[in-house]
Amino acid sequence: MPLRLNFGFIFSAMHLMDFSRALDEFNRSVLETMGEIAFALVLVLNVQECVSYLRKKPTSSTILTSGLPDAVAIRCIARVPFYLHPKLEFVSRSWRAAVRSPELFKARQEVGSAEDLLCVCAFDPENLWQLYDPLRDLWITLPVLPSKIRHLAHFGVVSSAGKIFVLGGGSDAVDPLTGDQDGSFATNEVWSYDPVLRQWAACASMLVPRAMFACGALNGKIVVAGGFTSCRKSISQAEMYDPEKDVWVPIPDLHRTHNSTCSGVVIGGKLHVLHRGLSAVQVLDNVGSGWTVEDYGWLQGPMAVVHDALYVMSHGLIFKQEGQTRRVVVSASEFRKRIGFAMMGLGDDIYVIGGVIGPDRWNWDIRPMSDVDILTVGGDRPAWRQATPMTRCRGTILGCTQLRL
Repeated sequence: MPLRLNFGFIFSAMHLMDFSRALDEFNRSVLETMGEIAFALVLVLNVQECVSYLRKKPTSSTILTSGLPDAVAIRCIARVPFYLHPKLEFVSRSWRAAVRSPELFKARQEVGSAEDLLCVCAFDPENLWQLYDPLRDLWITLPVLPSKIRHLAHFGVVSSAGKIFVLGGGSDAVDPLTGDQDGSFATNEVWSYDPVLRQWAACASMLVPRAMFACGALNGKIVVAGGFTSCRKSISQAEMYDPEKDVWVPIPDLHRTHNSTCSGVVIGGKLHVLHRGLSAVQVLDNVGSGWTVEDYGWLQGPMAVVHDALYVMSHGLIFKQEGQTRRVVVSASEFRKRIGFAMMGLGDDIYVIGGVIGPDRWNWDIRPMSDVDILTVGGDRPAWRQATPMTRCRGTILGCTQLRL
């Protein structure tokens, strides 16, 4: 039988404005399930806000709780951290429906409870993603990406509209007998992960199959450019995806191509496309006006964006790029022996995630890493610290982005 909470006394307290007595009685009525405890805590902290909201938007529906309108209950549940949502589902069927509803995540934005998470996919295990909660230093494992491509790699990843989008790429699997690559080099398939429903879904395919390309989110749309086709030929084509309409449209081509992988970073609302080995940067500000070519003299190396500022790791140091000039922020010499790691900005921090150590001339062993190192650059003195290592993923990082929900 579904558990239901009786909050009739809350409304008596609302009429009398005697919040202290209501809270005392409320505390005595808390039940022992994790979902109800979480709900109780957020309700105690937000009684006055709930009263104010109820006066603005009254409703008689009380499906979620006895005596508490659903519009208010949703705003209270919105305060519960994302990692506790699976536990909330055990309270009742109506709570499960609420936790998996788009309305709850809209309410999280309205009450200021949206969370920023890191999304990471590594070489091992294949096609598995994990989310990192920086406030609670914990990892959440997602369902396996249901692509038929084994060891999907060289893809693009970006978040938009509260979802993760995995774009293109191809198989990085190797035949153990021949050593040959096993599978397609580039595909046009697109997958999205919905944290509300907690499931992957196939989206409209890109117009051009591609791998090792640049991508980024601009004004809620997803832009992809360059890369290599399935025949390993470099391309200049670019296209844009509308997540709401699930439609791809062509946009102006890049001015230049190069026989090397390219990547994209979004700074100041502009997508910057960089080719490995080239100093020139191709910039997309407005889709209608096409691309411009700039030469900022940026260093080559892993990059991260923090508060619209670009940081680059190069020669055992982390630099902050300021226009065409740069300055050293901090030493990163401990990462000289590590390759294949990801560098990602989130909040005031730069995250260095995973990778492998070795081989070198003294040791031919390759050691996959699950470590996570964090550099805080928002304060006066940049400082390193360590986070909880990835619990499932390890080795070369194939994709990394941030997700706000």
